[in-house]
Parts: sequence; C-alpha cells; structure tokens
Amino acid sequence: MGRARHVITENARTLEAAEAVRRGNASKLGKLMDASHTSLRDDLDVSCAELNTMVSCAHRHSACYGTRMTGAGFGGCAVALVRAEAARTFAEDVATDYASATGFAPNIYICAATKGAEVVFGNP
Repeated sequence: MGRARHVITENARTLEAAEAVRRGNASKLGKLMDASHTSLRDDLDVSCAELNTMVSCAHRHSACYGTRMTGAGFGGCAVALVRAEAARTFAEDVATDYASATGFAPNIYICAATKGAEVVFGNP
C-alpha cells in the first residue's frame, strides 16, 4: 500500500513543484521536497539512517527551504534548496553537524540550477 501511495503522491508533488518553480515560490518547493523525502523514507522505504541524518542536518539550518534524498536510494545523496547567499555557510555548517552526528565527513557540492536540457546548436 505504501509504495503505491508514494507513486500517486509523488506524481502530484511533481506537478505542484513545477508550478512552484514557475512562480518562483521557493518556500512551497521546499515543503514539497520535504514531503517527498518523508514519502521516500516511509512509504517507499528506500532511505537509510545516514541519509536521514543528512536531511535532518540540512533542515536544522535556517537557510534551507527543503531537502530530500536523490538518486536510487539506500544511501547516497541528498539535495537541498538553500538561499543562494547562505550556500557556503550552509555547506560548512551541515558538514560539521553531519560529521559530529555520524563520524563521517560528507562531500557537499554547491551548485545552481540551469535551464536543463536544450538544443545548443544545430537542428535536432
């Protein structure tokens, strides 16, 4: 039941997230990311303690709008939506908090959204 619930609710969240991006509503997008992680963790059961700790560390930072695991699950990566001007401080603080909580030093990468896939030159 939980896996089906995840698929249905994630589809709805994806549509809401697209609208939040179009409107520039980072707060709404962050809340949808949070709900997605909760569903991935609880309904789809594809998270782990270390990844949940990373998400929790990110949530505690005031610059974070929202965060969720990304990739195939069972460890790996999380992505956080963060105020741009606080990205470096966020990365440093979260790395410190995570290392303190787990004993592991995380790799944290600061990146920015782009337009995504597009034709760069020539005709498709």
